[in-house]
Amino acid sequence: MSESSSPETSIDSTQMLTALVQLRGALQGATLPLEVPGVAESRKARADMIAQLEDYVIPRLMTIEAPMLAVVGGSTGAGKSTLVNSLVGHRVTEPGVLRPTTRSPVLVHNPEDAQWFGQDRLLPELERVSSATNDPHALQLVPSETVPAGLAILDAPDIDSVEEANRTLAAQLLAAADLWLFVTSAARYADQVPWDFLREAAERSAAVAIVLDRTPDDAIETVSTHLARMLASRGLKDSPLFTVTEEQISETGLLPVAAVAAIRGWLESLAADAEARAGVVRQTLEGAIRTVARRTHEVADAETEQAEVLRRLREDVDKAYDAGVAGVTAASADGTLLRGEVLARWQEFVGTGELLRSLETRVGWLRDRVVNAIKGKPQQAERVTVAVESGLETLLLEHAEAAAERAEASWQSVASGQALLADAGEDLGRASRDFRRKTERAVRDWQADVLEMVRTEGADKRSTARFLAYGVNGLSVALMVVVFAHTGGALVGAEAGIAGGGALLGQKLLEAVFGDQAVRTLAERARQDLERRVDELFEAERRRYLDLLDSLKVTPGSAETLRTCARRVDDLRFALLGRNEADQSGS
Repeated sequence: MSESSSPETSIDSTQMLTALVQLRGALQGATLPLEVPGVAESRKARADMIAQLEDYVIPRLMTIEAPMLAVVGGSTGAGKSTLVNSLVGHRVTEPGVLRPTTRSPVLVHNPEDAQWFGQDRLLPELERVSSATNDPHALQLVPSETVPAGLAILDAPDIDSVEEANRTLAAQLLAAADLWLFVTSAARYADQVPWDFLREAAERSAAVAIVLDRTPDDAIETVSTHLARMLASRGLKDSPLFTVTEEQISETGLLPVAAVAAIRGWLESLAADAEARAGVVRQTLEGAIRTVARRTHEVADAETEQAEVLRRLREDVDKAYDAGVAGVTAASADGTLLRGEVLARWQEFVGTGELLRSLETRVGWLRDRVVNAIKGKPQQAERVTVAVESGLETLLLEHAEAAAERAEASWQSVASGQALLADAGEDLGRASRDFRRKTERAVRDWQADVLEMVRTEGADKRSTARFLAYGVNGLSVALMVVVFAHTGGALVGAEAGIAGGGALLGQKLLEAVFGDQAVRTLAERARQDLERRVDELFEAERRRYLDLLDSLKVTPGSAETLRTCARRVDDLRFALLGRNEADQSGS
């Protein structure tokens, strides 16, 4: 990854570029939307890595021959802008008199290098401008003959500014530097914020030089010695350390030439030595790539945790609504519905006394007597239908409310669920507002389908005395009662005998018209139709929760994709390092 790359190295660089673009895509897909412990740190790490790839790593790899970018950054009041002006030899950036100062960063370059700093190159999100502006989203480009070709100097905002926008921009610019020229002062060199940045620079092996600015003559030895020890203890012992004494600023806002001569000479020597310049770029670029690949695994771990929490939230919802469906299915098949109003209206329709007492011993006689028992009772049949409708609607509503409460309670037990519920826009702990209306329609549609089943099944029996006696409404009511008492298991004592006997009577009524097998088929069809409608109702309720999870757009397998991309980058990085070492030993 140098200016004298061999064809093989260029091929590997192309492969690396492809791998890094794929890694960026994988990171962009790992949105970490759920609120879990530590997710804020993971989101910041992910955002920092994407910014590093977009602002520096990928553009730099695409333009490896571009000038070395030295970003001048540091604490408030350290004298960065004055230093930049003095290094260039004339005023190119305005020092901030009032704090905080919000302005665009200034990049000074040799006119011959202008093509390297277009909109599609370094820091592509910053708009290029040619004059000073207060827009922090703009990058002011200043050509200057005093800056040697092969070098560009960028004046960044204060890293400890009270303005968050300034701090964010400063961090973005420093992450895009080939070389960080860190400016501090005798009064501020031990501050924590700059050292946090320096620690990150050391972790990714970024090239750093330190400028101890505004230092009184009598404090130079003491402060510089202490600062050097601090640098060594934090992995920066090889970083050049320059001191600039407290000097009188000229009317043009510049330090004396001698005060910055050592720094300027060092930068010019780097610019003049292609190999040395390439070494700085390679050190920082390789360090950035290594760090991004390593930290990707941390984001992958966070994504794995997100997937696990997502699975749990989904399972909690499924358990709640599966239990609701199971409750409705059981209660609509075990005789539970044949209580109260439904049972009373059914008894009015078929009678209970002699018919029920004779049921077990005189079924054949009963079939004949049934005609007389229910003939002329269409109103009673309608009352049973209404009672069934009301009872079934109440059953569905109760179980839907209970399922919603269970699902909400499980989500409220974890921070991620709480956040989702807070942003839901409705009270998910209750059945939806239109659930009752949907239930009423579903129950009426089911009853209409039962009526149609009976009408269709009895198409060739409509002239028989029994069919005429029972009527389509009466037979459909009997079929509903049979559906609601498959087992009778939920009823106890005398109630079980009455309800179970009533259901058996309904079955005998149907058998008297259609025969045993036809009745079993009709009952099964009606039962399946009811279950299908219940499933649809509860699925719509369940979707209120699941749609929230789906809206997060968590991609299955995202964590493994991240790890695969990171391993690919590492494999190519090791191959490139090995090749560079071989080339250097061969030369």
